[in-house]
Amino acid sequence: MATSSRRVGAETSKTRDTLLDCVETMMLEEGYASVTYRALAAKAGVTPSLVQYYFPSLDDIFVAAIRRYSERNLAYLDKILAKRTDDPLRALWEYSWDEATGTLITEFMALANHRKSIRTEIAAVTEGVRKLQLEALTAKFGEGARPWGDLSLPALQLLISSLPKFLNLEKGVGVESAHAELTEAFEGYLDSIEPKPKSLARKRSR
Repeated sequence: MATSSRRVGAETSKTRDTLLDCVETMMLEEGYASVTYRALAAKAGVTPSLVQYYFPSLDDIFVAAIRRYSERNLAYLDKILAKRTDDPLRALWEYSWDEATGTLITEFMALANHRKSIRTEIAAVTEGVRKLQLEALTAKFGEGARPWGDLSLPALQLLISSLPKFLNLEKGVGVESAHAELTEAFEGYLDSIEPKPKSLARKRSR
């Protein structure tokens, strides 16, 4: 099959970045369904044909938005883990809560239910994040370590990253039974593995 010779706008273009800024704003304010060629063009103050020049399909728009979001997210996570080598479990727990309650990632996940290309992209992004997280845990605890019962590091990493998502999903439909109890118990387990600094413990007890 012959490949298309159609020109596409450069990924380093300032215009392209501006369009993706508008995509994020629209998703945050009105949800992913609000993103169409015409609506995006109106938001950015350009023509629909210019939007299509940079993004030949709607899927291209969303994939580009996810990739840019993911690059920022990975850089942020890498920075956090580099600073918190003494307590990577607690750092991942806090990060996972921020991620689970983020409006933009929630919209991306909802979009993935309707578009296969988005599911594929989110799966790739998720694997990349988990790889980075697991490397941080392995650096502290060692290969094959089981710092909490019989849970391997990959299993512990999955529990830390998935529990906030599950609790937030339930909260979104009005279910919060035992949420506080479970969160408190889980944080207690984290304390047993990575005790809080005494200075922080004293401040919280006052």
